Amino acid sequence: MAHSKDAEERLLASIHDIFAEKIPFNKVLGLDVVSLTGESPVLRFVMRPELVGNFLRGNLHGGVISSVIDVCGGLTAFLGLQVKLRDESIEERLQRFARIGTIDMRVDYLRPGLGKWFVARGTILRTGNKVAVTRMELHNDTDELIAIGTGAYTVA
Repeated sequence: MAHSKDAEERLLASIHDIFAEKIPFNKVLGLDVVSLTGESPVLRFVMRPELVGNFLRGNLHGGVISSVIDVCGGLTAFLGLQVKLRDESIEERLQRFARIGTIDMRVDYLRPGLGKWFVARGTILRTGNKVAVTRMELHNDTDELIAIGTGAYTVA
């Protein structure tokens, strides 16, 4: 049964592998899955010249910010869904990843994306049978809040 601690660890390792290794765009962003604890994932990435939006200030491109927030929201939705699927096999639970998609997302840019590295954290607000709603935050290396987002994701 998927309830065992070993099964849950295998599931989380598989989710980590999907998001960190199997999604090419996540690799382009340089995302590292730091934590998959509970329903609140933590992603980290290092600032690189390829991610700069304003070459005079050297801050993150807004598209990078929104993309990271979206990836974090999708991962959060997927983790929130796992709670509802505890009685299914790991394979069945992982196959549900193919159904995750962004319905709607809002990003509020609070300050310029300046920093050596950044951390995105997600929180599940609600997981329904068809839609999950999430909240995400992006902080820099000095823990300044750079942007926040909310998203709705298909999970059916």
